[in-house]
Order: sequence, then C-alpha cells, then structure tokens
Amino acid sequence: MLNTVAGGLIGLLSGIHAATWGMYKDALHEGFEVRKYLRSILLGVGIGAVSGSILPFNAATAVGVALLFGVDYVVERAVAEIYKTFLRQEDQSKYTIPMQFAVSGRVVEDRVLRAAFGLGYLTLMISIVGLLVSYQHSLARHLSIVEVVLLGALGGWVSAVGGAWKDAPVEGFQPLKFFRSPVIAAFWALVLAHLTSDLVIVMLASTGYTVATTETYKTFFFPSHPRGKFANKPVRFPAMLRLRQRGIPLYAAIWLLVLAAFALSLSRPAPLGPTQTELSNE
Repeated sequence: MLNTVAGGLIGLLSGIHAATWGMYKDALHEGFEVRKYLRSILLGVGIGAVSGSILPFNAATAVGVALLFGVDYVVERAVAEIYKTFLRQEDQSKYTIPMQFAVSGRVVEDRVLRAAFGLGYLTLMISIVGLLVSYQHSLARHLSIVEVVLLGALGGWVSAVGGAWKDAPVEGFQPLKFFRSPVIAAFWALVLAHLTSDLVIVMLASTGYTVATTETYKTFFFPSHPRGKFANKPVRFPAMLRLRQRGIPLYAAIWLLVLAAFALSLSRPAPLGPTQTELSNE
C-alpha cells in the first residue's frame, strides 16, 4: 500500500512536470486548457500508483523517487503521444509539422490504418522491453558498463527515429538533433546504472529523463523560439506570455527534488552489476 501511495505521489510530480512544459510551449498558440493540463497529471498519478505497486523497489525512498520519476515520465509521455499521433482526430492546419501520424509529411487520414500503425508501434515498444528482459535473464555474468549504457540508451534511439520521421520531411534531417536523444539517454543510463541493475528500469527511466532534459532545455532556455510544430504560425494568445510564467517555480522545485533524490541515492555506492538471475537466487 505504501508503494502504491508513494508511486502515485511521484507520478503526480512527473505529471505536473510534463504538463507544465507542455503548457508553456503551446499556450501562446493554443491558449490554456485545464483539461489538457490535467490530462498528464491524472495519467501520471495512475501510472505512478501502478508502477509503484509492481516494480521491484521501495518507492518511498530516495532511490525509488529517482527511478520511478523517470519510469512514470516515459510511460505517461508514451501513452499521451500514442493517443495524439495515432488515435486523436484533430485539425492539422494549425500546425507547421503534422502532429498526427504522417508519411513523408503527409497525414494518414484513414483512422483505421493510423490505429494499425499505432498498434505496430506499441508492439515494437513492448518487444524491446521483452528482449531486454530475456537478454538479462540469459546472462550468467555481470553486465559491463558498456552494455548498460548502450542498452539503456535504446529508448533514446527510438525517440530520435520517431522525431526524425515526423520532423525531417518539413525541417530536413538535422544530425545534431538526431543524435541528441541517444547521447543524453546514454548519460542517464550511466547514472541510473548505479541505482539498479535492472536493464528495463534503466532503459525506461533514462528515456524519461531524456525527455525531461531535452524539453526543459528547448522550452525554458529558448522561451521566445517557437517549436517546430508552430514555426511561422501567429501568436494567438499573447496574454499567456506572462501567465505561463507562474508554472516555472513549481517546475524548478520538482527538478530540485528529483536531483536531491539522485544526490542522496548516489551518496551510497551500489554495484553496477548483478544479473537478474543472481538477484533472484539471493
């Protein structure tokens, strides 16, 4: 029960975090909608409660906060993006880059076909998780740091390919932008490997932190630079220029809390490496 409650609270924080940068970057063009802001928060709470109750660590600890925040983040983002990309029906004329699934920049209008692509994408995600589980259970040795970093960064490669598929037909292929997510994911995988030896948790959490890191950088370091999806589109809600600032203190406070959890966790050395088989035999 404690893990479920703690997981829900961590999911609440990750949901607020994601909802806040989403509101900040979109509000000038779409305005502020309570429904959209609460979507990530409620999703985060639900995902966090479930994750906290089933994942093999204590969510009510500094390590639990550091790991679960990243896991909740990526699962919430994946659910939201699958819905927006493959299921939601929306007027795409307000976007420079289509937000619904498109091939070579052209939206797939057939909803059944689009949903089928979404099912294929979800199957790919589940397959990656399954392969990581199988690989780790098959080992009779410790994972090397190279393995942890490379396999933990898989989510970053998926994110990079997905981003290029969506953006490149409009913006052109940008190598630095493409490799940004895998590199950041590898960094987070290296850090997270000091907290857990579970490859799936490392991969999920590192991907979540990659999203949080890149979105923080793009959203708050370049606040006057519109996102690609709104490039060359007029600012329809100028009043949001000041109103959106109200979310920054809470956003920064959540980052500080999560980084403090990392600092506490990393102050207690942990091995990079028993395999899952070794852990289950202890």
